[in-house]
Amino acid sequence: MSKLIYLDNAATTRVRPEVLDAMLPYFCEEYANPSSAYAFAGRTAAKVYEARETIAGVLGCKAKELYFTAGGSESDNWAIKGVADAYAAKGRHIITTKIEHHAVLHTCEFMEKHGFEVTYLPVDKSGLVHPEELEKAIRPDTVLVSVMFANNEIGTIEPIARLGQIAHDHGAYFHTDAVQAFGHVPVNVDEMNIDLLSASAHKLNGPKGVGLLYVRSGVKLSNLIHGGAQELGKRAGTVNAPGIIGFAKAVELASADMAKTISYETELRDRLIKRVLEEIPYTIVNGDLKNRLSNNVNFCFRFVEGESLLILLDQNGICGSSGSACTSGSLDPSHVLLAIGLPHEIAHGSLRLTLSTDTTAEDIDYTVEKLKTIIERLRSMSPLYEDFVKKNNKA
Repeated sequence: MSKLIYLDNAATTRVRPEVLDAMLPYFCEEYANPSSAYAFAGRTAAKVYEARETIAGVLGCKAKELYFTAGGSESDNWAIKGVADAYAAKGRHIITTKIEHHAVLHTCEFMEKHGFEVTYLPVDKSGLVHPEELEKAIRPDTVLVSVMFANNEIGTIEPIARLGQIAHDHGAYFHTDAVQAFGHVPVNVDEMNIDLLSASAHKLNGPKGVGLLYVRSGVKLSNLIHGGAQELGKRAGTVNAPGIIGFAKAVELASADMAKTISYETELRDRLIKRVLEEIPYTIVNGDLKNRLSNNVNFCFRFVEGESLLILLDQNGICGSSGSACTSGSLDPSHVLLAIGLPHEIAHGSLRLTLSTDTTAEDIDYTVEKLKTIIERLRSMSPLYEDFVKKNNKA
């Protein structure tokens, strides 16, 4: 395949050359374990601390409030399990939403099996959590509220600052899974009333296998991984120096370029939405059209099965997805699309396309033309579509 159009940047992103350049010396030259006592290791330790300070500056927090992990899933697990365990004597109630990533949902299900009660907040048809729903659900024994910053499937950005304020007003801690948002939209933990935040490097042109958990000073958190004294004694395991240094470089670049990136991606995103809605009938856009990530588009095409659509797109050199990469092997429709009220038969025809600054207008136009041909082909094989057309023609 001579042409490759990568439109699955919510699954992972290309490591920027500057990020790789920052990492390379810490594999073969400055390769010492930063936890060791000699000067050779001290140079690496100093670079890791510099990385911590760089990321803290972007988040608006203190360097000592950041803990590096192996990725977003670990950070989500640690935030929920760690706070729940540390404050179990205060209460055993957790609040989250129906549209969270499975790293949060499955962790909450785990907590339910261990004596905690979890409330799953509903969302509206655009995927927004209404603050009044949190007000109704929160209780004196609520210890943690966890609401994702931006949805990984439909791109909707939640009213995080307001939700965090409600949690604080009721004496609960507020966690947000910001894996899709960090590096793509401005995030300030103080201004947004965030006590714990999860992020992952590979979603913002950094390396895979490294993430972070921000924990506000004063919030108690039980350890998830036991062993050594790394990460201020809170997270055991040899420090991933190259990954952390690469993460910081990716954050630095993303922060510097953010306004330009948002403007560029928004223009392409809106071009894609406009053309598809005008040129492919019986199509809907999922997610909030205003409060959404600049690079995210999620469609549902009626009378089309998503898996067949992805296969045919792939044959034309286009990489997309039907939802989270973590559930790509599942035949069930997206829990997010069901939560916003779509019936199963429509949710099965979903397509998520997520752009980047590498995406061009030509890529968008090529994708739309291929989509038109593919969807017409798939619908021509659908008896449901044939019956639908006959019925409408009679009407």
